[in-house]
Amino acid sequence: MTPEFIAQRKKDLEKKKGELEEQLKTFASKTSKNDWQTEYPQLTDTLEDKVDEVEEYENLLPVEHSLEESLKDVNAALEKIEQGTYGKCENCGCDDCECEISEERLIALPEAKTCNTCKCKHSECECEKEGE
Repeated sequence: MTPEFIAQRKKDLEKKKGELEEQLKTFASKTSKNDWQTEYPQLTDTLEDKVDEVEEYENLLPVEHSLEESLKDVNAALEKIEQGTYGKCENCGCDDCECEISEERLIALPEAKTCNTCKCKHSECECEKEGE
């Protein structure tokens, strides 16, 4: 991968990070780098309003979790860029293997952690199959 390619992915990741944080800010407060807390709505006087507010809160919790997970992946990819390990497959695990994630995959999903072969948790890396 060229430095230009990595610089463009970094730009894409920073943009995605900003978008995720903006989405989270609409209903949650940041408590740490990757952790957000959904804000509980102000309870009103009527029982019907209270029920609606609790339902809204419960509906936002899985949304918060999903956005937080995406944000963690984006932050991890940005850290890998800084460490010089961006684009290396996390799942291959072979000391001799320098398995890289394809550029096409990184363009589509710049925070990708695994190569195309390993993207399914149940598949094995080609480098592992070759050693059999």
